[in-house]
Formats: sequence, C-alpha cells, structure tokens
Amino acid sequence: MNNEQEASDAKSDSELIDEVLEQVGESEVNEKQANEPELDGAEADVEIVDAQQTEQVSLEELQKQLKQAQKKVDQNWDKAVRSQAEMENLKRRTQKDLENAHKYGLEKFAKELLSVIDSLELGIQASTSNIPEVVALREGSELTIKQFENVFAKFNIEALEPIGQTFNPELHQAMSMQPSADVEPNTVINVLQKGYILNGRLIRPAMVVVSQAAKPVDDSDKPEADSINLDEQA
Repeated sequence: MNNEQEASDAKSDSELIDEVLEQVGESEVNEKQANEPELDGAEADVEIVDAQQTEQVSLEELQKQLKQAQKKVDQNWDKAVRSQAEMENLKRRTQKDLENAHKYGLEKFAKELLSVIDSLELGIQASTSNIPEVVALREGSELTIKQFENVFAKFNIEALEPIGQTFNPELHQAMSMQPSADVEPNTVINVLQKGYILNGRLIRPAMVVVSQAAKPVDDSDKPEADSINLDEQA
C-alpha cells in the first residue's frame, strides 16, 4: 500500500509539474503574441514615415532635375536661334557679295580704260590744225572714242556730263570756282575731266568748275561817273 501510494503521489507530482510548465508556456506565448502587434504597428509607422520622406526627397530631386533640364533646353534653343540667324546673315552677305561681284567686277578694268579715253580726248582737243594728216588723226580718235562708248554702254558704264547741273559732292569734284552772273551760284559751268559710274556706283568723280555769285559793282569804283555827276550839278 505504501508503494502504490508513493507511486500515485509521484505521478500526481509529475503531472502537476507538467501542468505548471504548460501554463507558464502558454502565458509566455500569450504575452509574446500580445506584444507582437504593438511592435509591428510601430515598425509600420516607421516604414510609412520613411516612405513619405523618401517620396518627398525624390519629388524635390525630380523638380530640381526638371528645372536643370528646362534651363539646358532654353540654352540650347537660344543657341539654335542664334546659329540660324548667323546662317541667314551669312547667306545674305554671300548673296550680296556675289551680286556685287557680277555688277562691279569690271570696276577695276573700267578704271584702267578711262585713262585711255582721257588721252584720246586730250589729243582731239589739241588737234586744231587743218592739216589733212591731223584731221585724219582727229577723226580716227573720235571714232575710237565712239567705240569705247558703245562698249561702256553694254556694260552699264555711263559718263557724267554735269554742265548746267547743281554741284553734287557725291558725284563731282570741284577744282575751282568762278563768279558768274549768267547762272545760279553752285552750278557746274565747265568740266575739266568726265566722271563715270558703273551700275549706279561712282568709279570716278567729274572734275568741274563751279559758279559763284558775281560781286556787286560798287559805284565808288567809278570815278568817271562821279565826275560827270558833279559837272551836271555845277
């Protein structure tokens, strides 16, 4: 009896220990489960804050990058507009240079020929003799000048004949001035050397003599008239 009672008591003690251990284990598990949601919520809040901060930082960075990209676009557009304007200006200058080359390419050659015409005209003015040889030479020079004038007309080279015209400093070069009562002051009364223009551009000004107002006659410079008046009064 004593052995059976001791066995039953030992069994009951072991069962009691197991029950206590189970209760302790369940309580730890329950406590752990009770604490776990609180930890998960805190971590979730931290993750949300981090996500918001990351999103805000990313948005600011994107806005900064957008501004930089817009600035580069504006700079590139300005460069493109400037380049296009420079190309247009270069195109116009090149076209103008080509037009001038076509229109005024003969300017230097024409200037060289003007000295030949001047020599022929001076020769004609000097050949006043009626000797047949001189007359023939004068006629030949006049014919040569006519040929020069025809060639000049084909290439739009025109001679300036400003006699009777108002003096124009852009086309004429005044060599001297002479008093004249027959024409208005500042009028061309003589041409010493012809001027020429090529397609409207002056290649040599005309050397001219310009009129000026005639000096008024002073009665005091006429002693004879004064003496006559005195005699009449006497």
